[in-house]
Amino acid sequence: MPSETQPLLPRRDTRVRAMPGNSTRSARPGISSSTRGSTSSSFRAAILCRSRASAQRVLRILRVSDFGLASALAEALGWPAAARFSVSFLAIIPLAKLLGDATEQLSMKLGQTLGGLLNATFGNAVELIVAVVALNQNQLRLVQTSLLGSVLSNLLLVLGMSFFASGFFFYETTFQMTAAQASSSLLTLATITLIIPAAYHASEVENAEGTAVDAAKLVRGLLVDGGAPNPHDASLRGLLILSRGTAIILLVTYIGYLIFQLHTHSGLFEAEQADGEEEEVADMDQWSAGGWLVIVTVVTAFCADILVGSIDETAQEWHIPKRFIGLILLPLVGNAAEHVTSVWMACKGKMELTIGVAVGSSIQIAAGMIPLLVIIAWPLQKDLTLFFANFETVVLFVSVMLVNLLLQDGRANYMEGVMLMSLYLVIALSYIVQ
Repeated sequence: MPSETQPLLPRRDTRVRAMPGNSTRSARPGISSSTRGSTSSSFRAAILCRSRASAQRVLRILRVSDFGLASALAEALGWPAAARFSVSFLAIIPLAKLLGDATEQLSMKLGQTLGGLLNATFGNAVELIVAVVALNQNQLRLVQTSLLGSVLSNLLLVLGMSFFASGFFFYETTFQMTAAQASSSLLTLATITLIIPAAYHASEVENAEGTAVDAAKLVRGLLVDGGAPNPHDASLRGLLILSRGTAIILLVTYIGYLIFQLHTHSGLFEAEQADGEEEEVADMDQWSAGGWLVIVTVVTAFCADILVGSIDETAQEWHIPKRFIGLILLPLVGNAAEHVTSVWMACKGKMELTIGVAVGSSIQIAAGMIPLLVIIAWPLQKDLTLFFANFETVVLFVSVMLVNLLLQDGRANYMEGVMLMSLYLVIALSYIVQ
C-alpha cells in the first residue's frame, strides 16, 4: 500500500539548479587566478538573473494595470450591467493568481503561519470593502449574506477543492492536529454566538405574540428571514445589546487567538521540514512581496466594486435570485485569492498553509470582521445585529460541524474534499430554489 507521502503522480522538481558554468565548481574561500573566470561568469549570471526578475516585475505591473483598466473602461463607457459584471469577474481571476504568487513568496520569508494569515487578511479586504459600502448605504442584509457566503465558500469550496487537488499528488497528507482543532474550536464558538441571537429572537417573539395570525407570521418569519438583522418588534432592543456585547467579547477572543497563533504557540502552526526535502528559495524579498500584496489587493478591490455595482441589473437581466448572487457568486469572486493560494499550496503538500488560509479566513470573518462591523455600525446609528436568518444559521452550523469532523484526525485525502464540495453544492442549490 502506498505510504502517506507517496504521490499518485510524479512531483515536479522544485530544487534550485546550479547555473551553467557553475555546476562542476565547488565554492571555496578566497579568489585565485584559476577561479577568477568562474567568479566573473557567476557575477554576469547574477546580473542577468536580476535583469530577468526586473523584467518579470514590469510585466506583472502591466498585467495588473490591464485588468484594472479593462474594468474601468467598461464602467466609463457605460457598458450594460451584464458586460460590466462579466469583465470584472474575469479580471479578478488572474489578479487572484498574482495575489497567490506574492503570498507564496512572502510565506517563504515569514513562515507559513504568518504568510497564511496575511493572505487571509488581504483576501478578505474585498469583502470588507463591500461590507462597509453596503453598511453605509444601510443594506444590512447584503452585509450579512456576503460575509456568511464568504465563510461557507472558504470552509466548504476552498478547503474541499484543496483536499481534492492534493489527492492527485499525495495518497494522504497530514497536518498539525492541535492547531487545526484550536482553529475549528474558535470557529465553532463564533457560530454559537450567531445561534444565540436567533434563539433569543424566536423566544421573544413567541412570548410577545399569542394569536393565530401572529403565530402564522412567526412561522413565515422562520421560513424566510425573520426580519434579520433588525426585526421591527420588541426583540430589537435586546438584540442590539446582546449583539454589541457579544461583538466586543468575540474581538477580544480573536486577538487572544492571534497571540496564541503567532507568539505563544506558533510552533503548533508551522509545518515540519521533511527529511531529504530541499528548502525552496524565494524569488522576491519580503518587502517586494508585501508591496505586490498591497498593489494587487487595491486593483482587485476596484474591480470588485464595479462588480458589486452591477449586481442588481445583472440579476434582473439574467433572472438570477439576488440572494444567490450575494451568498454564492460574490464570495466566489472575493475568495478567489484564497482559493488559488490554498489549492496551490495543497498540491505542494503544505497543508498547514492551506488550512491557515481557508479556515483562518473563515475565522477572521466570523470572529473578527462580523463583530467589527457590528461595532462600526453602532456610532453610525445602523441597527446591525448578529441575528441571522434561521435557515442561514442552520446552514452555517452544519458546515462548521462537518469541517470539525474532518479536521479532528490530522489527515486529509481527496474523499474528504469531495464531501465538503458536495455540501457546498447542496447549499447553493437550496438558495437557487428559495
